[in-house]
Formats: sequence, structure tokens, C-alpha cells
Amino acid sequence: MSASRDDIMKELGLTPVWRLRGAPAAEPAAAAPVAMAAQAPDGEPVTVRVLPKVVPLDARAQGIVNMEWPQLKESVAGCVACPLHKGRNKTVFGVGDEAAEWLFIGEGPGAEEDAKGEPFVGQAGKLLDNMLAAIKLKRGHNVYIANVVKCRPPGNRNPEPGEAAQCEPYLHRQIALIKPRLIVALGKVAAVNLLKRDAAVASMRGKIHQYQGIPLIVTYHPAYLLRSLPEKAKAWTDLCFAVDTMRGLQSGKAAPM
Repeated sequence: MSASRDDIMKELGLTPVWRLRGAPAAEPAAAAPVAMAAQAPDGEPVTVRVLPKVVPLDARAQGIVNMEWPQLKESVAGCVACPLHKGRNKTVFGVGDEAAEWLFIGEGPGAEEDAKGEPFVGQAGKLLDNMLAAIKLKRGHNVYIANVVKCRPPGNRNPEPGEAAQCEPYLHRQIALIKPRLIVALGKVAAVNLLKRDAAVASMRGKIHQYQGIPLIVTYHPAYLLRSLPEKAKAWTDLCFAVDTMRGLQSGKAAPM
């Protein structure tokens, strides 16, 4: 006699089976589905697919907000909260001084970053390192580098709003742990996601914005500068503005506007 599916689930101790009504498909749990080999009561082999629990974004954010560095890194490494996890090689958490005064935020990993698990290691990364050196900074020394999303978007496209939203609690927690004096948003994607306003980089440059009380400056993404060499002069102006702003913050004076 062939056992029903419910009988098999009871036999394996996998009941009751709970499902959230109307839960969005883009919010799976932090663990991938697992295939379990088992036997039905009549001895026939059966494969039971145990689906991960669906965790709504608000609940995920509440869990992430109190994480310390080890928990946060582990959570990012196992994250499957948006479709980007399907094509990744490695998650790209971030790199640098975890108590840095300077925080640089880009949009997302490229192919080389996905392969190595570190942000800005390709040609754009080399340019960023040169930009840092020009203002007497160095990766890992009073500098932290992160991205809006932790997994590479296919074809290096911009992250979609839903993808950025799923990664946002991770980035917010990184910022809260680092407590930087100054944030530099590299490119439109980073600026739009941090400032919650859709505007061109050109209109956001040369001003001090605020992210939860932290001064924020917008400049061009290094990958854009590789394609638009004349804009490098503008990026240099932005870096000088950032240095002046940091000096003001370090001296306790009001940042220049």
C-alpha cells in the first residue's frame, strides 16, 4: 500500500508544515533548500525537499540590527534573500579598518570582486586605490570599503531596487558598527540608496549631505571615471572637498558647506 505525502511527512517528523500567505518570492530564508533521503513506511525510497523558512524583510532587519561583526559576516556569507545569490561565486562583504573614519561605498561587486570576495579589486579598484593615495589614504588604514549589495548583479548591471532593499540592513549595520566620521558615496547607485533621493551625481556633488547624522559626500564611481576620463578632474575636486570636510570634523569645527 502506497503511503500518502502527509503520512511520509509525519513519519519523518516534518509536520506540521507552515506556509506564510502572500509572502514575496524574493524573501527566502538564510539557508538553501535541502534534499533529504528517506524511506516511506512501505520501504519505497522517497526524497523529501525541506524548504527554508520564509523570513519577511522587516523581521530580517530586526535580526540584523543587533548583530556584531562575526554574526554579520556569517549572515552575509549564507544569505539567499534575493535572486543575486544564485549566480554568485563569493559574497563580497567589505574590507578595511572596522573603526575607520573614512567609509567609501560603491554599488556592487564585479567579476573580479565576485571571484576574490573583496570589493574594488579590478581596474576600478586600482583607480580607487590611486584616488585614496592622492589624498594620503590607504585601503585598510582608517578606510573601510563596502558596496550597496554583497553579490554580483548579472553582467555587472545596476542592482535592482528589491535587491538593494534586501541588502540594505547589512549595509546599515556595517555603518552603525564602523561609526565613520565621513561617508563617500561612489556613484549614483550608492548615493540614491543612501540618501533616498533620485538625482544625478552632477547635482549631488559639492554638497555635504547627511546619512543618519553622518556627513556624506557624493562623487563619481571609479568605473565611470575609467570610461569618462575628463570627469577625473571633477572627482579630484570632490576628493579635495572631502579632505577639507574631514579636517573640519576632526578639529571639531563645523564642516564647510
